[in-house]
Amino acid sequence: MVYAIAMLFLVVLAAYSSIFTASHEFTNILGANSSLSSSFPTNFLFGTASSSYQFEGAYLTHGKGLSNWDTFSHKPGNIADGSNGDIAVDHYHMYLEDIELMEYIGVNTFRFSISWARILPKGIFGDVNMAGIRHYDNLINSLLGKGIEPFVSLTHYDIPQELEDKYGGWLSSQVQKDFAYYANICFKYYGDRVKHWVTFNEPNVVAIRGYRSGIYPPARCSGSFGNCSSGDSEREPFIVAHNMILSHAAAVDIYRTKYQGKQNASIGIVMNAVWYEPISNSSEDRLAAQRAQSFYMNWFLDPIIFGKYPQEMKDILGSLLPHFSKDYFKKLKNGLDFIGVNHYTSFYVKDCLHSTCEQGPGISKTEGYYLRTALKNNALIGESTALDWLYIYPEGMEKMVIYLKNRYNNIPIFITENGLGVMNQPDSNVDSCLNDDKRIEYMKSYLDALLSAIRKGADVRGYFAWSLLDNFEWLSGYTIRFGLYHVDYLTLKRTPKTSAKWYKQFISNFTRFEDATSYHMLMKQ
Repeated sequence: MVYAIAMLFLVVLAAYSSIFTASHEFTNILGANSSLSSSFPTNFLFGTASSSYQFEGAYLTHGKGLSNWDTFSHKPGNIADGSNGDIAVDHYHMYLEDIELMEYIGVNTFRFSISWARILPKGIFGDVNMAGIRHYDNLINSLLGKGIEPFVSLTHYDIPQELEDKYGGWLSSQVQKDFAYYANICFKYYGDRVKHWVTFNEPNVVAIRGYRSGIYPPARCSGSFGNCSSGDSEREPFIVAHNMILSHAAAVDIYRTKYQGKQNASIGIVMNAVWYEPISNSSEDRLAAQRAQSFYMNWFLDPIIFGKYPQEMKDILGSLLPHFSKDYFKKLKNGLDFIGVNHYTSFYVKDCLHSTCEQGPGISKTEGYYLRTALKNNALIGESTALDWLYIYPEGMEKMVIYLKNRYNNIPIFITENGLGVMNQPDSNVDSCLNDDKRIEYMKSYLDALLSAIRKGADVRGYFAWSLLDNFEWLSGYTIRFGLYHVDYLTLKRTPKTSAKWYKQFISNFTRFEDATSYHMLMKQ
């Protein structure tokens, strides 16, 4: 009897020791003194992000029309692995399961985009597709039923192919009316339940990659920028940007005039935001870093907030930069309620206006006369990753947010994307793909940097991890994985990675405060 009790005691002790060890290892990953013990305002949003083309699939289902990305991805050679978003991760059919995954993590918001071609298959030239309307109705209602707030983008790189074919899409001023028409439909059908609207996701990326380098649709470029069949890399990006800015203004005007008063929601824009660090302390390099921001991000934000293009752009570009009429100046100024920030990476910047530079990104007149590089004295700005544009430099998050705070009078900010992509390992078993400690380290370090910016008074109101699921990663196809959940692309089975469990514990452990003021007061102590 004594022997049996002793053996039972040893078994229990071994089991307890195993549990304690596993728990201790997970705690080490979380970081005992990390952001888990820090605090956010009571209304802070923690979510995950997605986009229609990368997630939905069902590319011609229930009346959807072709988008520019449908057409582009079907052309051989455009996508690294020859894939496309026809199925993607089939979020269109599996959204209820995906909402359960969100509920498990404990997020209180989900950022997604509406497929323009699913609502208006032929743009303004056809009827509203009511099957598409019902799909997003069901998605929004299902999210709200789980206490998850929809954070909705009107477009995320995609436009109906019909508009490209009819008049050249963003190259034509006609797109302004068409986008306003589409936006009005979305506000009308969904605005009673959507509290945060985004007009465009990363319009700077659309203009640069679609019309300067030509690596995104509609694949237009010229000269030294790329090998395209048509385009004008020196001129077209500015025409496209101008039309997108005025399209944003038209949509915001409709929303504020017809809907905002009764729907009591906000509308903004999401920018791709890269932190540019001067490669030296020289005044020339510091000014070059400022120019880099103006030619990349402020290019859009300055007109929308101040009603005019950045002075650095006007000084260098002259007549290449379109002009705003007085009527549009009134519509543009203060033309958003928040800024969405997609921030992943940082680069050094070297002046090329007053000194000679080697060939590289940024050196041309229309880019701003600066050299963008990840190297300084043969050392990278941060740890390299599976993507040649993504370097781990958490300080860039804090610096980016503080820069926006100071330049734009502390307009509310949402970090609408932040995450780490890793190379797909097709020959590895699923279990090995689930242990993504590097992603946890990345998220933790960037969240810590974000908290530092909040402590300094930045009005940051939310953070969205990119992404909920592994998905179609644009030119990389399915070769790069960004998800908190692993997706088996053959079966579409979703499996939580360690990062999903980490994010769940992170969200469940932070302390909330009554309001942002009391939070900031505590952080100053």
